[in-house]
Amino acid sequence: MKKIKLEVFVGLFILLGFLSLMFLLFNVADVKNFKHQGAYKLYAHFDNIGSLKVKSPIKIGGVVIGRITDIALDDKLLIPLVTMEIESQYNKIPNSSSLAVRSAGLLGEQFLALNLGIHDPDLFDTYYLTDGKWIEDTKSAIVLEDIIGQIVYSLKGEGKSEPTADEKSSELNEPIPNSLD
Repeated sequence: MKKIKLEVFVGLFILLGFLSLMFLLFNVADVKNFKHQGAYKLYAHFDNIGSLKVKSPIKIGGVVIGRITDIALDDKLLIPLVTMEIESQYNKIPNSSSLAVRSAGLLGEQFLALNLGIHDPDLFDTYYLTDGKWIEDTKSAIVLEDIIGQIVYSLKGEGKSEPTADEKSSELNEPIPNSLD
């Protein structure tokens, strides 16, 4: 009888551990629920997407409103084409909105930040984006190596100016130092 109680207790402990592990995995993977919520697709071109990946989040003010579903090279323009899926509850995105590739912290994952534009049909030709529309205003990823290269290049130029023609000719007429002295 004791052996059966022990086996039941171990079995329940393993089951509880498995359920806890599944709960943790779903929270880390940011899985909301199993049923598919309505969503619509939007498209955008970028000059540089950095290390943006499929399933990266799309955020407005830190709130996830969708995910990237596809990243490909546009056949005609030869620049990155990003396909996004936005949850249908966020259907009031004006066409004057912009997208920017951002990163969570200095070395964090990259995501798309959606900056809402204005919607005033009386003053401007604006409308809300629907399935299959394009976001025209995009800002590419900031590449850290490019920034460092620009800083180094600008510092290199500040320290020394080009010698004048007189300085160049005087350098040519100077005697070569003797290293044996």
